[in-house]
Amino acid sequence: MKNVLQVLIYLILFNQPIFAQQKTEQWDRFELQLTHTSPKNSFLETNLTATFSHKDTTITVKGFYDGNNKYIVRFMPEKIGKWSYKTQSSVADLNNKTGELECVKATKNNHGIVRVANTFHFKYGDGKDYFPFGTTAYAWTHMTNDLQEETLLALKKTGFNKVRMCIFPKNYELVKEEPEIFPYPIKSVSTNDKGEKVYAWDFTQFNPVFFQHLEKRIDNLRDMGIEADLILFHPYDKGRWGFDEMPMEANLSYIKYVVARLASFKNVWWSLANEYDYVKSKTEADWLQLIKEVVKQDPFKHLCSIHGSTAKYYNYWIPELTHASIQDESPVINWGAAATIRNIYNKPIVFDEVGYEGNLKLRWGWYSGEEMNHLIWMGLIGGTYVTHGEAFMVGDGKNYPIFWAKGGELRGTSWKRAAFNRQIIEETGALEMADVSRDFKTATNGKGTYLIYFGKEMNETWRFNLPNKNANYDKPKKGNKYKVEIIDTWDMSVQKVEAVFELSDLNNYRFYDKNLGIVRLPLKPYLALRVTEIK
Repeated sequence: MKNVLQVLIYLILFNQPIFAQQKTEQWDRFELQLTHTSPKNSFLETNLTATFSHKDTTITVKGFYDGNNKYIVRFMPEKIGKWSYKTQSSVADLNNKTGELECVKATKNNHGIVRVANTFHFKYGDGKDYFPFGTTAYAWTHMTNDLQEETLLALKKTGFNKVRMCIFPKNYELVKEEPEIFPYPIKSVSTNDKGEKVYAWDFTQFNPVFFQHLEKRIDNLRDMGIEADLILFHPYDKGRWGFDEMPMEANLSYIKYVVARLASFKNVWWSLANEYDYVKSKTEADWLQLIKEVVKQDPFKHLCSIHGSTAKYYNYWIPELTHASIQDESPVINWGAAATIRNIYNKPIVFDEVGYEGNLKLRWGWYSGEEMNHLIWMGLIGGTYVTHGEAFMVGDGKNYPIFWAKGGELRGTSWKRAAFNRQIIEETGALEMADVSRDFKTATNGKGTYLIYFGKEMNETWRFNLPNKNANYDKPKKGNKYKVEIIDTWDMSVQKVEAVFELSDLNNYRFYDKNLGIVRLPLKPYLALRVTEIK
């Protein structure tokens, strides 16, 4: 009996995974925790991978050291059913750990990872359309805990489903806060002639507490249905911490560690950099190497892009980049230009900075709410997407944080339109211009529904008409009948027009109503029409 008990104890201690969930929803995280004590640098010198197998699918993921002698392997299952796993390591304590997990069907609010769909758009893993209505809060996770909680409460009130945010802290004119925790252990701290702290970092190790906190905030966003568009590098350091000037060896090590930790988070996007061309320590070749490393390390192939300064367009054609992340207001100020950019890159286009609603003296931060919302609609009508931002300063900006930089409370008016705009597009479906380069105001979903946006025009009436061209879809035909709704994109209202319109003969590439019917409009700017075929 004693020998049997000893065998059981051995099996429990040495052959069973520790703290491993046995049932995991599709696209949620399975986590395996293992223990090992090593005198070496556990972050760099202890290798750990695990192979997960499901029928004819095999995926290998990298584990990582989480401090306190704890190693973690994370996996995001996408296929329902049994998965088996086995660890590989040169360390006996971590090697040959086996087990199974059961991937169960996702519940109602779990739509899965977002990926590119239909060339120019996005879908969740379960097939549901995803339309990015994002905002920007670069350094919100580096602020005080109270301010971070305030940011989450603010986001909860909006319809935003994406947030652009930096992993490294930000040192900028309007963002000077010193973080409480850093991604690396501090070797020493000194003071320069200006009285500023000068840090020396140990780039061969990481601070697990920093990354655990980041993970907590990413999960907070996930619970609200918000994607975390993570900016891996940025130029807003200016020698204060030196994270923008790390040697390439440290950059690559950082990428490997971040991807190992976060690739199993379904709501993560990779943004290699914000304004990458302002990071003077890195060349174009360096950026290409870093992009390739992120894609190589990510077994789940999250969305990946890079962002430049104003009108600095990266080579978005490369296969490693899933979409274009662009800073440029020109394509959404000028009618039709957004659709042209889309056709150049043949990928989803996200204008991740066209300026911000705010009261700054800087031209990128003084849009009215109406202008910000208008630019979002100019992007949508071109089959592209525009990220929102808000930069209101109250006093010196310290007691009333600027959301674009620090999060906190939203003080503008355009954010209140996000949920309405998103609902309109989700009801309508993915858009593209019906007759690109000739009709800049009419977009189609290809299935008999059109959105016509008038922008700043104020019209008393609109004579019913549609272009003969319906992008690459079936063209409208004489006799088709349509209903019309008037959408006030600013006042957030939808008014049904009682009349039914029927297409007459084609007239100079346009179809008009057989009775030349008109729609009376309320003589306001920022109106749109939704024209839907009655089948």
